[in-house]
Amino acid sequence: MRIREANAADLDAIFAIYDREVLTGTATFDTEPKSPAERAQWLASHGSPRTPAIVAELPGGVVAGWASLSPWSNRCAYARAAENSVYVHADHRGRGVGGVLLDDLLARARRAGLGVILARVVEGNPASVALHESRGFQTIGIMRRVGEKFGRILDVRLMDRHLDSPMPGPAAGRRAGRGE
Repeated sequence: MRIREANAADLDAIFAIYDREVLTGTATFDTEPKSPAERAQWLASHGSPRTPAIVAELPGGVVAGWASLSPWSNRCAYARAAENSVYVHADHRGRGVGGVLLDDLLARARRAGLGVILARVVEGNPASVALHESRGFQTIGIMRRVGEKFGRILDVRLMDRHLDSPMPGPAAGRRAGRGE
């Protein structure tokens, strides 16, 4: 598996993975697939060291998953914080793809001078919680009843990882060795 920056040729594969969640899952609160122009705009907004978009490419050019960092807020005081997104194709889950993508994102975030990475994980997604906990993320709160999708009212777990602090150990709630 090779991790590399995403490019325009990857957009169909990236959005095939993402649109499955848009249409059938709750990992994203988007409810309609993006148009080709919106997809291109998304990629253009992820072209800096602080906002990378990366893919996990298998032999033969198969995109097994993708990940990105996005600004947490457009307010300047939040510039040291970013939000991560990690999506793995259903056929490749449970094989460590998400962990490799998240590790690469965290390394890129450190190099870019970011201090805090945040994750929003919808309740009922224990694999994503375990993945983030295995990389030192901690739950800092639950945003109760903030989403509605498929007729369900959904809570969202807010997690953070401080890049300028040592990674917490298992005593702090981290589940070592668990991935998505």
